[in-house]
Amino acid sequence: MSYETPSYRVEEQIGDIELRRYEPYVVAETLVSASLEGAGNRGFRLLAGYIFGGNTTAGGESTKISMTTPVTQDRVGEEYRVRFMMPSAYRGESLPTPNDSRVTISEVGPQLLAAIRYGGRWTSRGYEEHLAKLTDALESAGRRAVGEPIWARYDPPWTPWFRRRNEVLVAVDDPE
Repeated sequence: MSYETPSYRVEEQIGDIELRRYEPYVVAETLVSASLEGAGNRGFRLLAGYIFGGNTTAGGESTKISMTTPVTQDRVGEEYRVRFMMPSAYRGESLPTPNDSRVTISEVGPQLLAAIRYGGRWTSRGYEEHLAKLTDALESAGRRAVGEPIWARYDPPWTPWFRRRNEVLVAVDDPE
C-alpha cells in the first residue's frame, strides 16, 4: 500500500544526505509531554483518533481522513510535537474540526530540509545515531542546521522492523 507524502524535490546530494525543497502542506498536530519514544506513540494515538472519525464536518457529521506519511516528531520546548500530514485534497479550512482540543490544524510553509534515511526499529538510539551522521555531513559540507531535528517514520507498526523506512530531517540555512 502506498501513502501520500509531502511534495519535494532533491536539490543536492551530500553523501547519504539529501537536501530537499518541500512545498507547503497542512498538518494535524498535537503536543505531548513524554520521552522521545513515548511521545510518538501517544501523539500517534491522538492524531489517529482525529483521522479515523474523531472530528466534526461543517455538516455536523464525522468523516474518515486517509492516512499519509510520514508521521513526524520534533521538540518544542519541553514537549514533542507529533504531526500527520493531511491529504493534499484538503486545505486547512476544508478539514473537519478535531473533537479533541489537543489536536490542532496548521500549515507547514515551504522549507529546505536535509534528510538522512535509515531502516530498522523506532528507537531513540537509531534516531540519535542518524542525527549525528546528518549533523556531521552538514558540517563537513559547510551547511548550517537551523531549528530542531525532525524524526520521520513512514511505515505502520505491523511492518517488519527490517522493512521500515525512517528519516531524520533538519532545516538548513536557505539562501532563498
